[in-house]
Amino acid sequence: MYLFYLGRYTGSLVCYNSRVNQIFYIPAHKERFVDLPRQEEMVKPSKAKLSIVLPTYNESQNIVRMLDSIAETLSQYAAAEIIVVDDNSPDGTAEIASLHARNISNNKKLHVEIVRREGKFGLSSAIIAGVQSATGDLLVVMDGDFSHPPQVIPSIIEALQDSNCDIVVASRYIKGGSIIGWPFKRRLMSKGATKIAQYGLGIEVKDPVSGFFAFRRDIIDGVKFDAIGYKMLLEILVKTKGARVKEVPYTFTNRSIGKSKLDTGVMFDYLRAVMRLYRYGKSMRQKERRTSVRFLSKAGRFYTVGASGLLVNYIASLLFNALAPNIWYLFSTIIGILISMTSNFFLNKLWTFEDREFNAKETGIQFGMFIGFSSLGAIIQLLLVYALVENYDMEYPPSLIVAVAAASVGNFLLNKKWTFKEKLWS
Repeated sequence: MYLFYLGRYTGSLVCYNSRVNQIFYIPAHKERFVDLPRQEEMVKPSKAKLSIVLPTYNESQNIVRMLDSIAETLSQYAAAEIIVVDDNSPDGTAEIASLHARNISNNKKLHVEIVRREGKFGLSSAIIAGVQSATGDLLVVMDGDFSHPPQVIPSIIEALQDSNCDIVVASRYIKGGSIIGWPFKRRLMSKGATKIAQYGLGIEVKDPVSGFFAFRRDIIDGVKFDAIGYKMLLEILVKTKGARVKEVPYTFTNRSIGKSKLDTGVMFDYLRAVMRLYRYGKSMRQKERRTSVRFLSKAGRFYTVGASGLLVNYIASLLFNALAPNIWYLFSTIIGILISMTSNFFLNKLWTFEDREFNAKETGIQFGMFIGFSSLGAIIQLLLVYALVENYDMEYPPSLIVAVAAASVGNFLLNKKWTFKEKLWS
């Protein structure tokens, strides 16, 4: 006989299956609210050094094994806690976790707390609720379905303690990291979300949408979170300016029990969160008081666009020459120049100077001025090279560097002042 009756908990039947080492909860009514043991009823250290935040929803088949696995991993730490935040799972996840927590919490080195919320409010807000309940200086966030293996926790904590960093991300996309069990569609969606975060928000982390990460509590002091969607790490990365980040590799394994929470709503929430974070970053840039930082930032973007224009020019010229081989090669070069100037104009309008007004007349005037100043910059470069070489006997390579620098600075300042109507030093 493998099934044992354990008793009733708030009117519901609780049984234990020794064959699979799993507690089963059978609710008296699936809509019924269950009061959990009060926090003071559990033995809790005054302050834990390490807190594991475990948001759950319908993880009744995983939660006992997950708690045991984490508890075994945390046995090496002097004071630790597990904060399970459950969004009123109809399958009784919170009740099962609460019953099992009593056994684990008998060990005074480890405390398990169950935070039961009255509705399904989302992963990010669950993480925030867990952080608010946690007492540790170091916090680890992970899923409860074994896609994030507890055995990786020590390497994450070691990186957080030993290295000069504030956030450690368990990464699938650095050397040593991998994904097991995902279909191509899911991999494509994850990569797409990653690229949106990297290019849309300027994040350099290889896996900014990871759900498995750790951070020092003090880096989020004073930070106001929106808690939209499933990617809390993304919001932390954007809003903790200057935080030092390190990534450690791990193997993500697709859940073998239970159902994935990813659906269309989650994807829309992600895009909504990215847009809000983009607006947040823009507002922070606007509040930047150091004029020199703003000026150099725009100059850097202007010259980055210019560098991309060289590549566009080269590719367009070669492509047109290949498509129309009978046309004189200089015509292909001229077309490449025009295409690169056009791409440079729109990139600078949108990105460098953040001008999103596209009135036809005004945009046409801006485009004409941009082309005119760019052409003037080319003429200045030619004249300066000629003057330095012919009149001052300067070697061609250094004269070219001086001429390009002068033309580039002039091009930036003229377009800043006259094309996009900005003050030179602001």
